[in-house]
Amino acid sequence: MTTDPELDGLAAVDLSDTPGLDRFYGVIPAGGVGTRLWPLSRAAAPKFLHDLTGSGQTLIRATYDRLAALAGDRVMVVTGQAHEGAVREQLPDLASEDTVLEPEPKDSAAAIGLAAAILFERDPETIMGSFAADQVIGPVEEFQEAVAEAVATAATGKIVTIGIKPTHPATGFGYIRQGEALAVKGAPHAKGVAAFVEKPAEAVAQEYVASGEYLWNAGMFVAPVSLMLHHLAVNEPELHAGVVEIAKAWGTDAQAETMARVWPGLKKTAVDYAVAEPAAAAGDVAVIPGGFTWDDVGDFAAIARLNPAKRASGITVIGETPRVYSSKASGVVVTDTARVIALIGVEDIVVVDTPDALLVTTTEHAQSVKQAVESLKAHGDDDVL
Repeated sequence: MTTDPELDGLAAVDLSDTPGLDRFYGVIPAGGVGTRLWPLSRAAAPKFLHDLTGSGQTLIRATYDRLAALAGDRVMVVTGQAHEGAVREQLPDLASEDTVLEPEPKDSAAAIGLAAAILFERDPETIMGSFAADQVIGPVEEFQEAVAEAVATAATGKIVTIGIKPTHPATGFGYIRQGEALAVKGAPHAKGVAAFVEKPAEAVAQEYVASGEYLWNAGMFVAPVSLMLHHLAVNEPELHAGVVEIAKAWGTDAQAETMARVWPGLKKTAVDYAVAEPAAAAGDVAVIPGGFTWDDVGDFAAIARLNPAKRASGITVIGETPRVYSSKASGVVVTDTARVIALIGVEDIVVVDTPDALLVTTTEHAQSVKQAVESLKAHGDDDVL
């Protein structure tokens, strides 16, 4: 299926006895532009369609392969209509009925809710696992083992999130406070979720990490589709009614008309608010701690982290035909052109060179790229967005 070396050896991990795995369906929400990765990532070519790790795979392809090793051909992708061609090119084995195309972005609750509703119509006993298309994870074997524990826990009637063991007091992620251990066959690490916590200030994040009770919230959810839809109905009844109406028309002659009529009116909200947080308050959420490395590739500083400098120059270079010269410089260069780029006496620099836009910043200010995108949009420069 793939030649990615990080996937080698997966066949040696036998998870076939995992309770519920025979009804597991992987779901990949592939949305979002990734504005902090502009001008590389744009509306027409979001970050999940790029190889940002030098592995030879785009992020969505790597995500698909991780899930296909567990779910086989039971994988669904929810993405924008504009990305249909690119997604099909990346995932030629993806079934047409498992390619869900959004007329416009509506955030994660609508995307994941619609996937749950479609899968429920096919088989109400399905356990779905939602994993974003633009995350970097490794080693894959540890990810698989965590997902298998999540499936086993979901089979007991829980919505399960996979939390990431924090490596530093990050302020850009939400956190999960772990509760009591659960006695779940096939999931020795399962715990209840005491609470979901919003992105904290640095001092609070330091307390979280020091306590050992908190995990990063990576937005990974595994759940029976019936339970997912139940909590969506309780907390967002209009959104629930809309995705169910679309799902009932899915695969029929009314599919296109129903999607075009109903989807634009759906509420924009995150699945965390619509389902996970209220479900946790009701005692219906569990967590599996994930010991694997995880990065959401949120900015160019992340790309620098994920691609250590391969030369003594200290410059990380990403591009098919890079022409970069450096002296006493450090940082990252991402290039889509044949232009020569010379860097002399600059530290922690970020240069992103595309045919119609050039970004120059530093890794320290990488998060501010979003502000530049917002300014360009305000000035009507949509042709480069």
